[in-house]
Amino acid sequence: MKLSIIVPVYNMASEDKLKHCMDSLLAQEIEDYEIIAVDDASTDNSLEILRQYESSFPQKVKVIHYAENKRQGGAKNEGLKAALGEWIGFIDSDDWIAPDFYRKLIAKAEETGADVVGCDYSLVLSYTLVPGRVIQNNFAEQTGILDKEKHGRLIMRPGSMVVKVYRHRVIQENGLDFPSGIFYEDNCAGSLWSLYFTHFERVEEPLYFYYQHEVSTVHVITEAKCRDRMKAAELLYKECEERGFLRQYHAELEYRFTELYFVNTLFSYMIGMKGKKLAFVKELKRGMSERYPDFQANPYYRQYTDAEEQRMIAMLMQSEVRFFVYYSLLLFYRKLRKRISTGKRN
Repeated sequence: MKLSIIVPVYNMASEDKLKHCMDSLLAQEIEDYEIIAVDDASTDNSLEILRQYESSFPQKVKVIHYAENKRQGGAKNEGLKAALGEWIGFIDSDDWIAPDFYRKLIAKAEETGADVVGCDYSLVLSYTLVPGRVIQNNFAEQTGILDKEKHGRLIMRPGSMVVKVYRHRVIQENGLDFPSGIFYEDNCAGSLWSLYFTHFERVEEPLYFYYQHEVSTVHVITEAKCRDRMKAAELLYKECEERGFLRQYHAELEYRFTELYFVNTLFSYMIGMKGKKLAFVKELKRGMSERYPDFQANPYYRQYTDAEEQRMIAMLMQSEVRFFVYYSLLLFYRKLRKRISTGKRN
């Protein structure tokens, strides 16, 4: 079989989100592929919709269902166990793809000998096949035969996993999978997986449509989700330690851990979390200091981290209380200015 497409599904029946996704998969311009839809204990009628597709397209659609919610990582792992394809693709069940998505990615792989191929994606607010705002996913400097330098670039900026196809053999031979039971599973898997592939290419088109909607799991900040991001970074560290990558890619993994575990978590928590706790910020600082106490000297951190964020983090490392009070007041002041400015325009 040429391709297995794995679709983790949880409560995507409304607004025809799941239907748009499945219809786009069935419209792919390739032969000899399977769609493995994994229902992650949905509480709406997503499973019923999937069973209808399975009944209508029994040679194409395979549905896996279980009663315990394992998050997307666990669902993808179940899909990988059942996959028969030479190539593996993943798609979020509220997104959809162009009809030539997999045809073009696999053709690029066969033309170049690549074992992983990706493309760009488009942000859209409603169902359409007309690209909206295009987001570049990965860069030319990361493509070609993957030497140490390019592997390092992919550790730091692995890009989205849903806009890629992966050679199944590499996944199997190296025991690659996803963290189960947490959000942000790709934050761990994307960087780790990239180390095992040898040739990466891109198709320079936005063939994947990423649907932005209010109920998306990335739009609501909770302490639990912040902890999941921290957990994903910790699992990346653990996997790389066990697989012998920590020393070889020290600077790149230090930066990636700093970004995931600390920087992204800290500022999303401070900006988006209601009822913020100083104790959580202290815990975050402590965890960062235990893993990488000298992270502020990392050349990638100094180059890529926003200057204001660097100043705020330097303040935090000196005094958690000072940072917590100062940054909270700064956010309040900015919101007040925005409210006043909006009121004047109205």
